[in-house]
Amino acid sequence: MKPHVAIVGSGWAGLAAAVRSVQLGLRVSLIEAARHWGGRARRLDVPLPDGTRLPLDNGQHILIGAYRHTLALMQTVGISPTDVLHPMPLDLRFADGSGLAVPRWAQRWPAPLDTLAAVLCARGWEGSARLAFMAHAWRWQRDGFTCSPHLSVAALCHGLPATVMQDLVEPLCVAALNTTAAEASAQVFLTVLRDALWGQGFGPWRASTLLLPRADLGRLLPDAAVDWLHAQGASLRNGTRLRQLVDERTRWRLVTTAGDLEADHVILATGASDAPELLATLPGVAPDWLAQARTLRHEPIATVYLQGELPHGWPGRHPMLALRSHHRTAPAQYVFHRSRLDGIHWPEPLHRRPVLAFVASACQLQRAEVEAAVVAQAAHQLDLRDAVVLQTVIEKRATFVCAPGLQRPDLAISPRLTAAGDYISGPYPATLEGAVRSGLQAAERTAAQLKAP
Repeated sequence: MKPHVAIVGSGWAGLAAAVRSVQLGLRVSLIEAARHWGGRARRLDVPLPDGTRLPLDNGQHILIGAYRHTLALMQTVGISPTDVLHPMPLDLRFADGSGLAVPRWAQRWPAPLDTLAAVLCARGWEGSARLAFMAHAWRWQRDGFTCSPHLSVAALCHGLPATVMQDLVEPLCVAALNTTAAEASAQVFLTVLRDALWGQGFGPWRASTLLLPRADLGRLLPDAAVDWLHAQGASLRNGTRLRQLVDERTRWRLVTTAGDLEADHVILATGASDAPELLATLPGVAPDWLAQARTLRHEPIATVYLQGELPHGWPGRHPMLALRSHHRTAPAQYVFHRSRLDGIHWPEPLHRRPVLAFVASACQLQRAEVEAAVVAQAAHQLDLRDAVVLQTVIEKRATFVCAPGLQRPDLAISPRLTAAGDYISGPYPATLEGAVRSGLQAAERTAAQLKAP
C-alpha cells in the first residue's frame, strides 16, 4: 500500500502539498476546518443592492509572471493561466498619469532595459530622481541583490528622493510585503525586486508582467485542484477540524470532528497562529519552532468593493491603477476596475455603474473608518460619484510583518511532521507564490522520508 500523508489545511500551500504528494506516489488525505477550500485566497459571493449575488474574492489578489511555481500548479490541475489571468506590463501609474510604467516601445526589450526605459520616462520625476534610482539599482544588482539581514527598506533606500519613495518604493513595498518601508526587510524586498524585474517569467510572460485575475479566486486554483485530487483518488474532507495530533511512534493519529484518521506523515498547512496551538503539547517539537511561530506579528489587508459612477471615464489604460495613499485619510494603495476584467459576466447595470476594488495594505483602520476614507479617496482621485459600499473584507491576519532579521519557522517540525504555509522560512514574503513553494517543498520532504529505506 502507498505511504499515507495527511494534510491539514486547504489554503494554497495545502493544495500545492496535496497535488505534489499525489504526483510523488503518496496516498493523500486532505482535511479542512472551513466549509470552503482555498484558505485566505478564495471566492466570496457579494450581495448587490438588487438582491443578486456577485462572485468576487475575500481580497483582491495579483500575480506576476515570476510566480512560476503557482502558474505551473494551475496548469497541472487543468487551468490554463492565459485563460484566467489578464496580463499587463509593469505599470504603477496614478490617475493623473504620473508614476512608473514601461512604455509600449520598450515592452519587448530584455530586462533590465525595459525597467530602465520606465525610469527614464517616469512622469513627474526630475532628472536627479531618475539618476538616483538608477544608481541605487545598479548597486543592488552589483551586490547580487543581497544586503544585511538587519537592514530595513527605508535604510536600504536612504538618499532616494521623496518622489521615488512615494511613487515607487513605498507602494511597491506595501503591496509586495504588506509592511511599510520603515519596518520591512530590505533583503526580502531585494529578492522580490530581483525575481520580478530580472527573473525568469512563465510561459509567454515576462517576470515583471502583472497578472490580474479574470475569474474569482475559487476558479483560479482551489476548485480545479479539488476536482483533480478527487479524480486521483485522494480523500478530501472539509468542515472537519483537527482537535489533536497523537504520536503513536510509527504512525500519527489525527483526532478530528469527523472521527479519527491514521497517517504515516502529517503536513500541517494551517495558519501561523493555529499551528502552535496544535503542537504545544506534542512531544518532540522544538521550543524554538514554537517560539518563532508565536512571535510572528501580523498585518491586516482591507479590500473595499465600491459601485459608483465615473462620469469622466476610467483614467487608466489598464484595469489597475496606483493611488496616492495616506494611512488614515487615503488608505488604499491600488484600485482594480473589476468590470473591465474579461471573463467576468457582469449584470447589465454594472456596465453603467462599475464595481471597483480598493486594496488597503497594512491597514489599521476599523471597518467604518476604512470605508469612509476609501469613499472619499475614490471621489477625490477618481471622481467616483454616488459610491455604494458593496462589501468590505478585512483579513486581520493577512500576512506576517516581514521585518528585518525575522526568524521564521522551518518546514521541518519533527521527522514525520512537516509545516507548510506562507509564513515558513523562505526567500519570499507572505504571497501566493510563497505559499505554493512551501507546499511543494513540504511534499518533497515527506516523500523523501516515507520512501527512504
